[in-house]
Amino acid sequence: MMLMEHDRRDTPAATDALGARFAAMRAAFAAAPYPAYDARRRALQSLRDALRRHAHQCTAAAEADFGVRAADETMLIDMLPSLLHIDHLLRHLRRWMRPSRRAPELLFRTNRATVQYQPKGVVGIVVPWNFPFYLALGPLATALAAGNRCLIKTSEFAPESSRALRNLLADALGEDEAAVVEGDAECAKRFCALPFDHLVFTGSPAVGREVMRAAAHNLTPVTLELGGKSPALVSRSANIERAAQRIVHGKTVNAGQICVAPDYALVPREHVEAFTAAAARAYARFIGDDASQTSMINARARRRMLDLIDDARALGATVTVCDAQGMKGRQMPLHIITGVRPQMRIAREEIFGPLLPVIEYDTFEAALAHVRDGDRPLALYWFGTDSGERTRVLRETHSGGITFNDWGWHAMNHALPFGGIGASGMGNYHGEEGFRELSHAKAVLAEHRWFPIELFHPPYGRTVQRAVLRWYFGRRS
Repeated sequence: MMLMEHDRRDTPAATDALGARFAAMRAAFAAAPYPAYDARRRALQSLRDALRRHAHQCTAAAEADFGVRAADETMLIDMLPSLLHIDHLLRHLRRWMRPSRRAPELLFRTNRATVQYQPKGVVGIVVPWNFPFYLALGPLATALAAGNRCLIKTSEFAPESSRALRNLLADALGEDEAAVVEGDAECAKRFCALPFDHLVFTGSPAVGREVMRAAAHNLTPVTLELGGKSPALVSRSANIERAAQRIVHGKTVNAGQICVAPDYALVPREHVEAFTAAAARAYARFIGDDASQTSMINARARRRMLDLIDDARALGATVTVCDAQGMKGRQMPLHIITGVRPQMRIAREEIFGPLLPVIEYDTFEAALAHVRDGDRPLALYWFGTDSGERTRVLRETHSGGITFNDWGWHAMNHALPFGGIGASGMGNYHGEEGFRELSHAKAVLAEHRWFPIELFHPPYGRTVQRAVLRWYFGRRS
């Protein structure tokens, strides 16, 4: 199928296979531009049912891509959140689809003002390798709930997961509803250059800039989830043992290859030694004799971790390597790094792996200043019981989201929006905010048949017009 000639976004890309697939999906949307509630509900239910049928094939695929990734971990961090997300959408979809009544201005009383939430059209989703199912199925489910169709570009670093996702979607939906696009970085560039009605990207800030640049050519709105250096601020009022355990958990799940993983810990200077020891103990409890800790995704990612460690050591840091039995290949134990200085790469770059820099602070104000001086992170974590500090963290720092006394769980609560701010991204794709993001909020004014709008037509200076202006602005001086 071809795009209609008068569509301002007809592009040369429509001549290749990717463009042809996009054009076919756009034509399918044009044929059914406003799916009814029942159709959207059926699509979500079908996706949920297929997810359950294919869950174990998906865990096997993730294991093949990572080298080592426990089946239970994939079920808990990829498949279960996807299921919870779909269930949340199903519970609330009918209410979210209803037009929103608004009060017209006093001058327009007796008329009816509403906001209609209209599907945008064809949504592009660019999926990273670290959560190959959740970061595809989550945005997809939201887009389907909003009445859209989706093309999904998967990562070339997770080919088995990509094939498993393609099979899952083929079992659940028609190709004109959702389809997977596989390919390398050049394919990803062509994908982002398509004139989507909305583009959702999860990945690094550097690539996010390129995605936004490509989208700008077509004036395509974007949702960007870009990660960043998410701090874990440990208060003097915190239980050090508990705080260390939960921060280490964030560095252990998926080997820390998570956009909302705690990037570094801010710890009172006098507690650094105790925190480091508690973190090492927590890691030993998590790992024990279990050799199933997730591997780094590839040799390049592992090499980068080693380079970060070497750079920190060369600049005077102390590196504590936590004991882990039976690790092999691309697996890496937790490394706790103290004596961190600003010039070190671990202090400047998002880590995305099992390295935990511990940065000491003397005053709470200094800790807040450290957070504020950096780019705004995707997530922020505070550990403690001091309600005054907690309030200041909420009011005086910016982050995409926040969890108190733990890490990351706000992202699994689907009534909450999920997204970044500043360098960590823009927009949301969870909760009601996500539904609104992937819908067009169309303003609708239905004028009453007998409404005397002619009173505001020229010629100007008539009695009613003068009375209205006098009401709002007073008499002319």
